Amino acid sequence: MARAHWRIDELPWDLFDANQVDPDLVPLIKAAALVEFNAHDYTAYLCNVFKDDPEFQEVAHVWAEEEVQHGEALGRWAELIDPAFDFRGAVERFRAGYRVPIELDASVRGSRTGEMIARCMVETGTSSYYAAIGDSTDEPVLKEICRNIAADELRHYKIFYIYAKKYLEREGLNRVQRLKVALSRIGESEDDELAYAYYAANAPADAAYEHKFYNAAYMRRAYGRYRRKHVDRAVAMVFKACGLKPHTRLCTLASRGAWWLVDRRARKLAAQPV
Repeated sequence: MARAHWRIDELPWDLFDANQVDPDLVPLIKAAALVEFNAHDYTAYLCNVFKDDPEFQEVAHVWAEEEVQHGEALGRWAELIDPAFDFRGAVERFRAGYRVPIELDASVRGSRTGEMIARCMVETGTSSYYAAIGDSTDEPVLKEICRNIAADELRHYKIFYIYAKKYLEREGLNRVQRLKVALSRIGESEDDELAYAYYAANAPADAAYEHKFYNAAYMRRAYGRYRRKHVDRAVAMVFKACGLKPHTRLCTLASRGAWWLVDRRARKLAAQPV
């Protein structure tokens, strides 16, 4: 197993400054910790889909270990700012109500190329998200955690992109097919995973899960963290994964439209009653 690019114990925990923490950010970090920590389920699914590709299976296992470390680091930070938060207990609550379909032996994307493109979309989203979170906080430890995670996710994107090209040579998906997979995965960003993680990490023990309510609670806090530069980079990464050239006029127009949508959604969510 390759050594992780950073270690939790090497983070500057002695610089933690609770006075620099935006309370509205804490529920997001708790939820993110659960999603990241749950990576082994995704690895089981990926190893089923790529059961005859031992090289990729090894890559998937390394990826999972790094994702789990993300969750552990975020969970430790969350427990530091909120001693009442039980990270392991929240993980169990999350897993009891949300499960990855690990029993499948074929990609839900219809092809292995599609699966890799979908993974690229996930890494695009997470890299941009942690960059946005890190830029929105002045708390030194969280800022460093987010910097490390964002760098990991960008590296993961590049790995999945390599395998996307490998399977593209065999399966021959055209740009329209690749773009369809990408947009489909982006559209799933408001599915149950994030909303349920937010619920599992933050709701009282006797609270019932309501997707609409907890999804809105999560998105209200998350969307406002983004800035134009985060969206620009994300759109360029989407273009590259789909076989389109980034840094072109078309990419610029797409980025402008994406930023308009994100900013509009952020303003709309911010205006809603809490």
